[in-house]
Amino acid sequence: MIITFGQSDPGLRRPNNEDDFIVMPDADLMAVADGMGGAAAGEVASRIFIETVSALFIRTRCQSEQEAIAKVQDAFRLANEKILSHIKYNPQCRGMGCTAELIVFTSQGYVLGHVGDSRAYLLRAGQLKQLTRDHSLVQDQIDQGLVKPEEVRKHPFKNVILRAVGIDEPLALDLIRGKAVPGDLFLLCSDGLTDMIDDLLIKEVLSLPLTLAQKGTKLIESAKSAGGYDNITVALGEVK
Repeated sequence: MIITFGQSDPGLRRPNNEDDFIVMPDADLMAVADGMGGAAAGEVASRIFIETVSALFIRTRCQSEQEAIAKVQDAFRLANEKILSHIKYNPQCRGMGCTAELIVFTSQGYVLGHVGDSRAYLLRAGQLKQLTRDHSLVQDQIDQGLVKPEEVRKHPFKNVILRAVGIDEPLALDLIRGKAVPGDLFLLCSDGLTDMIDDLLIKEVLSLPLTLAQKGTKLIESAKSAGGYDNITVALGEVK
């Protein structure tokens, strides 16, 4: 059994919210999308992704890991096609896309689809682990030893994304699988959270004796207190 909570906030500097999310406890899933493109309608791209997930999984619970893998792949593929089609018929939207996280739980564990620099974390037995790797220029430079992790926040190219939904066809998707045990707490979030607060603070908040709603709200308020430069979205799922 999974209990979930999701919340999105425009932050303190952006005039609109290009993030979107969905939690579907009846389907044992959560998803977060962060639109990109600004005037090119990033909020449309993130909405297309979330609506695609909703339509594909409505009143459906995956019975096996293989079924979950197939449906996660379908969700990203269909959303990618829909965004590209929207751009084809609306040239003014050229340049729009979204980063996205989609996690589906089954009796065997979880299946996570990941594109971009939104992130997924797992808090288990007091230890926080980042499940995803950012598809970003700066992450590539970190991997090559050219940039130190502590330099990322001030890096001039920290917002350069190398993969997004709605940019290329076919879409390169990261699929991550693992076991889920009672007490596990999963966090999906847009970079409006992780650009503002570090993993240590995320771990501290997730470890507090609070409800999921209180933890989610506290994460968002912490990001806003740190500047709130971007839209902030969190989705939490706890395994019971």
